[in-house]
Amino acid sequence: MSPLWTGDAMTAAMNGRSFGTLPSEISGISIDSRTLQRGDAFFAIAGDQFDGHDFATAAIKAGASVLVVSEGKLPALGRLTTPKIVVPDVLAALGKLGQAARARTNARIIAVTGSNGKTSTKEALRHVLAASGKVHAADKSFNNHWGVPLTLARMPEDVDFGVFEIGMNHPGEIRTLVKMVRPHIAIITMVGAAHLGFFRDLDEIAEAKAEIFEGLEMEGAVLVNRDDPRFSLLANLARAKGHGNIKSFGENPQSDIRLRDAELFGDRSDIAVSVNGRDVVATVGAPGRHIVQNVLAVLGAADLAGADLEKAAAALASLKAEQGRGRRHVLPVDDGTAVLIDESFNANPASMQAALSLLGTTQPGTGGRRIAVLGDMLELGEQSPELHAALAEQIAAARADAVFLGGPDMRRLAEALPAEFPKVYAESAAELTPLILDAIRSGDVVMVKSSKGIGFSKIVDAMLAQFSSAKADGMTA
Repeated sequence: MSPLWTGDAMTAAMNGRSFGTLPSEISGISIDSRTLQRGDAFFAIAGDQFDGHDFATAAIKAGASVLVVSEGKLPALGRLTTPKIVVPDVLAALGKLGQAARARTNARIIAVTGSNGKTSTKEALRHVLAASGKVHAADKSFNNHWGVPLTLARMPEDVDFGVFEIGMNHPGEIRTLVKMVRPHIAIITMVGAAHLGFFRDLDEIAEAKAEIFEGLEMEGAVLVNRDDPRFSLLANLARAKGHGNIKSFGENPQSDIRLRDAELFGDRSDIAVSVNGRDVVATVGAPGRHIVQNVLAVLGAADLAGADLEKAAAALASLKAEQGRGRRHVLPVDDGTAVLIDESFNANPASMQAALSLLGTTQPGTGGRRIAVLGDMLELGEQSPELHAALAEQIAAARADAVFLGGPDMRRLAEALPAEFPKVYAESAAELTPLILDAIRSGDVVMVKSSKGIGFSKIVDAMLAQFSSAKADGMTA
């Protein structure tokens, strides 16, 4: 197996200066001494809270083969004998290395953005494309100013497909990152009210998402959600950037990748799809209507990338869960079981609606209830109170039997719900946790959803710890 990089190639790509004898083989790239693997190059990035140079010694102990450090920090690191590559700015050097990795590969590159579904779509692409070739994709949701260049720099030369997630919460962020990635296929999953506090309206969010077209290769293809009210705006923005190969996905009859039929279950979905005129039938191992929408984009991208469409569709049956994004756990409770749906990674109005819809399609056991555990949706600006209160209608549509609410803004939802509706409100996840643990009984389906900053993942952890023999069933949402 060829090394990811050689010391000389890495130095040349970053226009760096070498100190010591550089390794002939570098097996990986790391920016975290805690997860570094022996043989990795350690990039000492200076972040908002930590400076990687302070962890150089820990990186060496973990087995770093070379340190990438900034010129200004070199005097303080002179006593370390591990080979070094010295650059003016470590993060900028990582970007140059990522661009060099992109330049050397012949892989078909796919970039995904959108207000919801980026990571789920990226992981589904990783999963289904593996049936047709070697795939490289971002870890977790590495979609920001360091995650994207890190993912690029980690891309082996011989991959067949590269899948990149690109996120943003301010205008201009996608533009910089997509020009590094230079995708052949650009996907916008949907436009929603995520990060609305930083934008004037949804049109402005759509325009920021459309920055992904600025890095798209000129012979490339655009994949846009035809069911999204801003489809025409996005298509026009793509054309304005010189892209004419615009494909659409959705239930809309004019969609190129069109959902013809879908049967939704609590543990899966069965779908029939027309993919550019070809009929495809598949079982999606992850439940939820929102996952079906993502899968339409996945099948379209797989087809455009030259993958085997039949193999891609077959692979959907084994699609599994990501932590915090719909992973399902079976909890032994009393003499039976309860189901926990972990949606605690993030939340905005659209993803909250999708999670509540999933709760509604999940059948409780005998004597059980549908319980929604909801925390604040962050970064919604002045519209936050109104958007939280509006969840009352979705709770009713999901046929929820009770809710547990936490966070300052969720007080508005508590006030909007009918007085007789079973609800518990607390200021924080810490206050809410013991109340939830005491309430769960056999047959219940419990869905936990909040923005990451509210800390509702701790509620999930507490439930798994309380019911210590719990096991994940591996379903993705």
